[in-house]
Amino acid sequence: MAAPNNKKVSDLSQLPILPVRETVLFPNAILPLTVGRESSLKLISDLKEDEKFIGVLAQRDPRVDNPQLVDLFQIGTLAFIHKIIKLPSQNLFIFVEGLQRIGIEEIVGTEPYLRARVKPLQDVLPAQDTPGFDALVRSVTSLFQQVVQLSPSLSDDLQTVVMNIEDPARLADFIAANLPSISNTEKQELLESLDLSARLERLNRHLAREVEVQQLRSKIQSEVQDQVTASQREFYLREQMKAIQKELGEADEQHEIEELRQKIEAAGMTEEARKEALRELNRLSRMSPAAADYHVTRTYLDWLVALPWNKVSELKVDIHKARTILDTDHYDLDKIKERILDYLAVLQLKPQLKGPILCLVGPPGVGKTSLAKSIAKSLDRKFVRMSLGGIHDEAEIRGHRRTYIGALPGQIIQGIRRAETRDPVFVLDEVDKIGRDFRGDPSSALLEVLDPEQNATFRDNYLDVQFNLSKVLFICTANVLDTIPPPLLDRMEVIELQGYTEEEKIEIAFRHLIPKQTEEHGVRNGDQIEFTREALAYVIQHYTREAGVRNLEREIATLCRKQARRIAEGQNEKLQLTPENIQDFLGVPRFRLETEIVERTRRPGVAVGLAWTPTGGDVLFVEATAMKGGKHFTMTGHVGQVMQESMQAALAWVRAHAADYDIDPDFFQSYDIHVHVPAGAIPKDGPSAGVTMVTTLVSALTRRPVRERLAMTGEITLSGQVLPVGGIKEKVLAAKRAGVQEVLLPKENEPNAREDLSPELLGDLKLRYVKTIQETLDLALEKEPVLIQDGQPTREVAFAHPTPGAPN
Repeated sequence: MAAPNNKKVSDLSQLPILPVRETVLFPNAILPLTVGRESSLKLISDLKEDEKFIGVLAQRDPRVDNPQLVDLFQIGTLAFIHKIIKLPSQNLFIFVEGLQRIGIEEIVGTEPYLRARVKPLQDVLPAQDTPGFDALVRSVTSLFQQVVQLSPSLSDDLQTVVMNIEDPARLADFIAANLPSISNTEKQELLESLDLSARLERLNRHLAREVEVQQLRSKIQSEVQDQVTASQREFYLREQMKAIQKELGEADEQHEIEELRQKIEAAGMTEEARKEALRELNRLSRMSPAAADYHVTRTYLDWLVALPWNKVSELKVDIHKARTILDTDHYDLDKIKERILDYLAVLQLKPQLKGPILCLVGPPGVGKTSLAKSIAKSLDRKFVRMSLGGIHDEAEIRGHRRTYIGALPGQIIQGIRRAETRDPVFVLDEVDKIGRDFRGDPSSALLEVLDPEQNATFRDNYLDVQFNLSKVLFICTANVLDTIPPPLLDRMEVIELQGYTEEEKIEIAFRHLIPKQTEEHGVRNGDQIEFTREALAYVIQHYTREAGVRNLEREIATLCRKQARRIAEGQNEKLQLTPENIQDFLGVPRFRLETEIVERTRRPGVAVGLAWTPTGGDVLFVEATAMKGGKHFTMTGHVGQVMQESMQAALAWVRAHAADYDIDPDFFQSYDIHVHVPAGAIPKDGPSAGVTMVTTLVSALTRRPVRERLAMTGEITLSGQVLPVGGIKEKVLAAKRAGVQEVLLPKENEPNAREDLSPELLGDLKLRYVKTIQETLDLALEKEPVLIQDGQPTREVAFAHPTPGAPN
């Protein structure tokens, strides 16, 4: 008894039995079954992967939910399960193939499902070369072919299949399985008929009766069609259609078609779009409102006529008005304002100018999105914003094709429709946070949108006609440029927004943040609450550490809420905020870097570096120590690959120049070195801490501490050069916030510092520029070493050659 893939049934004494309702499975037939009973689900789950054999038996009464042996027919089919599909309803959908008739000999188990000992049943064949049997086979075949021809529900391919079946037993089972007019009871009788001649005779009678029924049905249909003339049929259908439209309230359908035609003509579409719209309108006019495609086509036409094909802002550009708006809405940002005013000036002289693609890059909270709003306001244009953060699907940009259910245009076309003009200011927010997965790459879809040479012929997948985006002023915002794909970045003009100084934050607070928050919290500024410059400076220094002003705005909101509560409790006196009473409302200061820098750098082996982060600049402590051991160099503090390489380069330079600083050249043979960057839970990477690493190592090995309130940044080479780094303004501002009084910068960064850092911004902060590591060490380290006694550093009077790793 062979099964698919030549597998053998290993055991017929414990065969699992699957009861089925109103279904009969014949040998050599494949049947889909839905399995939902708990016992049946357990049966399927217990089957081994290579032995999916079951017995399929029909129930006598389909209403029985838990059938036993007496509820089942005693003859069924041995089956093999080809495929199992799990449905959302937790039921299973299986495909089984009948292999051979089987008879139940004995039930050997009932829980958790029926198991029985079965025996295979063989067909009783007639004597060889019997003319009557051959005639019976041919009669059954011929009658079944007639049934297929006459029946509208049977496929014509069944005739070919029957002609190719040579085995009479298989022929009988195939016809019985595919004849819909046979009841399940009759099918069971055919299954239980082991005598092949008797089975064919029974089948022959069923087929003869079915041929008569089908011929009678065809005759009745033919007579009815002959009675109804073509004119009567058309009149009847038209009257019926009118009645249906009247009941559905669609009698004015033709009127709506004419209205759509007028809207298409008045929409000002391109010739391509107009032809497509008229073609779809003609299809719609011939379509019944009940048709599946009717509403799809109607929605498509509504989108086409709603788009602003030729609507542009007619307002002239006013440079003076634009400058006033930009200055009112944003403090400082002079370079960005100048670039925007330059563009507006060109637009005033040449209105046909294609819109540039601006990309505002900077830390969070510096005003990128609000600056884009001000640009739209200064241009008197509509403002549209689309957030790209987390978008994975390319169809969000270019839309879905109309073949999909519920298809819509992409967010670009939807934004244009909301703006109702062809030249809005379109902000693509968080362009650096676009996702990419199996659904597509949205950044690639933006390549056409953000290219002034291509977006004049932008084609949305849903519209499938060209739409001109060249008049749109696209403005992208991002925190970092590293995650933006290079082809996309190449299409944009990058404008960097850097962090604010303390004075700039105070001005922004007085001009924008305090009026906004006092109004939102119902507190009158000046009458019920008053902020002093000293209080704001204290909040900035001790409660926020950021490049922007978002956290400052949150702290101001907290102070306004505190005063609102005092007023609600009956305390009506004005609250004047000073550095002395800030802690009463905001709690213990969060940041005390100024005292921390002084205390930590008093000991040898600690230096202060400067780092750039997406949220602005920050100070970075680097610590080093030497201990007895040998040849082990340990790096800790969640440092990245590039920073680890900087540490290795720093150690190599120190070992190569140990004699220049009275360090034993063989110190690495007998001492272990450990470099640690505190805040170990925060990932740190980059080459700009190279000079800080060298300074830390030399300080630890010579016990010469780093000068107080001094910080540094710069990449190093093995030859002793100090290379330039980025983020100079952010790093210097972070140093000033932390109370640093002197900063060492690479000599090649001097032009950047002069351009970005004015004398008013620097104040008392001194900048020194170095070209070599030797210059850095000369400026950074104290001249004399110190010892640690009783936990406090003390100067040594005579200490010419310090020993590495001596007690600190």
